[in-house]
Amino acid sequence: MTLLIEDNNRVRTLTLNRPEALNAFNEALYDETTIALRAAAEDPDVAVVLLTGAGRAFSAGNDLVEMQTRITNPEFTPGEHGFYGMIEVIADFPKPLICAVNGVGVGVGCTILGYADLAFMSSTARLKCPFTSLGVAPEAASSYLMPRLVGRQNAAWLLMSSEWLSAAEALEMGLVWKVCEPDELLSEARRHAEILAAKPISSLVAVKQAMVAPIRDQISAAVEREKALFVELVGAAANVDALAQFADRKR
Repeated sequence: MTLLIEDNNRVRTLTLNRPEALNAFNEALYDETTIALRAAAEDPDVAVVLLTGAGRAFSAGNDLVEMQTRITNPEFTPGEHGFYGMIEVIADFPKPLICAVNGVGVGVGCTILGYADLAFMSSTARLKCPFTSLGVAPEAASSYLMPRLVGRQNAAWLLMSSEWLSAAEALEMGLVWKVCEPDELLSEARRHAEILAAKPISSLVAVKQAMVAPIRDQISAAVEREKALFVELVGAAANVDALAQFADRKR
């Protein structure tokens, strides 16, 4: 199973479970996560979802080996939902979503925090948006959500530099809510999740709906803008070179 699911006190914990690939999202994991989020949204016994990763990573983002195959192999079969299906479900997820960043978060392993109602991060974890180092455009409406979350200049550095961000830096700029020692991360995230989960689900949903409704159309528009730019850049020289260098390093 590339996704582990556990229920406790009305909190459903989803654990990305491809530790050998640093929990990078391949088509199977995008599909499993999308299906799990839909199920959690509809389950009357689930009040809060907590998302974390197995092993030493939160998520290394897109599986670049599979990404290269997708570009070079015309017979590649995509998943049922894929990246954009997962992002749409996360953007519409009606209940509190808590992220516990237990290790490295790269690409969507970082931009997903734009959708978190609360984000906790291990003091030893690091984050990176590697779009410019891969010669591609931003993703997951990060071009819209990140400036709102952390301010224009912090977002510009995060999305343009492809540099690592420490937990302290992420906390200072407001990308995460709390930084915890590694062995306390999950217990702290769960403690806060259970505080929320003890409240009426209808009220939690109402609060989130009221917060998200004013920006929902802008999120969709940002996803479409980014998708058009991504299509324009993916497979271009800079992207092909970056993926080839990554593949060489993996070999």
